[in-house]
Amino acid sequence: MSWVGGCLFWSLAAVVADDFVDFDDDVLGDAGLFGSAIDHLCEVDGHGQLPHQESANRHIKNRPTVTLKIGQLPHLLLKKWLNLKFNLYLCTKIVKNMEYKKRIADQILADKLEASGAVLIEGPKFCGKTTLAKQQAGSVLSMADPDKLSQNLALAKTNITKLLVGDTPRLIDEWQIAPQFWDAVRNEVDRREDDGQFILTGSAVPPKPKKDKEGNVIQEEQIHHTGTGRISRLKLRTMTLWESEDSTGMVSLGELFKNPESVDGESHIDLDRLAYLTCRGGWPKAVLKKSDKAALAQAFDYFDSVVNSDIKRVDDVDRDEELAKRIMRSYARNQASQATAGTILADIKNNGDEQMSENTVYSYIKALREIFVIEDSIAWNPNLRSKTAIRTSDTRYFIDPSIATAALGLGPNDLINDLNTFGLIFETLAVRDLRVYAESLDGKVYHYRDKNNLECDAVVHLRNGSYGLIEVKLGGYELIKEGAESLKALSDKIDTTKMKKPSFLMVLTGVGDYAYKRPEDGVLVVPIGCLKE
Repeated sequence: MSWVGGCLFWSLAAVVADDFVDFDDDVLGDAGLFGSAIDHLCEVDGHGQLPHQESANRHIKNRPTVTLKIGQLPHLLLKKWLNLKFNLYLCTKIVKNMEYKKRIADQILADKLEASGAVLIEGPKFCGKTTLAKQQAGSVLSMADPDKLSQNLALAKTNITKLLVGDTPRLIDEWQIAPQFWDAVRNEVDRREDDGQFILTGSAVPPKPKKDKEGNVIQEEQIHHTGTGRISRLKLRTMTLWESEDSTGMVSLGELFKNPESVDGESHIDLDRLAYLTCRGGWPKAVLKKSDKAALAQAFDYFDSVVNSDIKRVDDVDRDEELAKRIMRSYARNQASQATAGTILADIKNNGDEQMSENTVYSYIKALREIFVIEDSIAWNPNLRSKTAIRTSDTRYFIDPSIATAALGLGPNDLINDLNTFGLIFETLAVRDLRVYAESLDGKVYHYRDKNNLECDAVVHLRNGSYGLIEVKLGGYELIKEGAESLKALSDKIDTTKMKKPSFLMVLTGVGDYAYKRPEDGVLVVPIGCLKE
């Protein structure tokens, strides 16, 4: 029997034992309530009993029996019911906490609730937004609950304030089903004049108010205000390797900004494991699956959901499923590139579709962005010593690398047999992790490329002006050397009289046993399997 099951057993046994003893409060404190068991969960005596169990046995054995009068029956039943409910509640809470893998966003959400009246958690479907929010929510309204959907929609139209009542912070899950929640929450935050009142979760960007030709807001629209100053935003991505417990976490990105001179860490990820992690992705359901086969299936389920329904539902446009698949495949082939809509269109035409237009491609990409399937990296624009044309095109990335492999129908073995494709999709994984780590440091991730094709895959730029330059490579001496030389070339071009010098230069590798500093140029080499925030 598991220790949780054992605790539940003894809790229920205590309730039953209460039949044969009187009802003094000390029975609950000594023999009954599950809270005392929690304090001693790991302390078992030589007889295989928890301390509170042995105490309970002595207590019951030495107590005189009493005669139960008929008038006491309602009191007995009520007491037994309350005791049972409380014990079941505690067991449920412990089991839930055992299954939940802590996220870096936990602290970010707590900080935002302390500073804002409401927090909107955005992110792709299946990334864990609701689960994250429930860890801190005081009460929950699930708009997608089929048993209450009609009732909730009716109330949202007639008396939406009633749906906002509950312990705070009140979680309104899938709020976009009734978009009028946005203005209602904003107004309620103003009325209460207090922080931490609401959490909103959903998988689509809040629609902007439509305007007429004169620029006036159309009154029939359900959202009229931006929420600025009342509703803070938190973007939740899929889990990093540190959060899924695949990284040792021996190298902290935050510490590198403070002390880049000393780096020491160890990774246990080899090429086979990296290929699997790339295809599995960071979906919480995939991370928790017991078999590799089941874990790998999650990304394909996500891909099918996107092309079958999500891309249509985001703005009620009836988009073609096969066309969506072709565009996502092309996007996957162009990961880590600055491909334009025209480039993606040409790629699709080369693969057999001559009818599509560039505007159609742009429309589909826009829809995919609004449901957080893609998250491109914008260009970094530093102060340079000499005038150099910086390319301002975004770099193409899915929000999780497994979307690319699912779109292309690839598995771990396919990546190992095509290292060029593997390297590009691994960069998507690396940028995903860096984005999550950077956000916890109040920073963002950018990309640099100039007209001479001098490139830096990731620039982690903090709000205080500090930044680190990072090249992403699968691994191997030659690739690491190439990345280090590129980083040194870019570092030498930066005008440090107008901006800070880089805090560190790093080659972030997919494989490699140890993190170290190259003696010849001071560039850090860090395997992704030992990095954390």
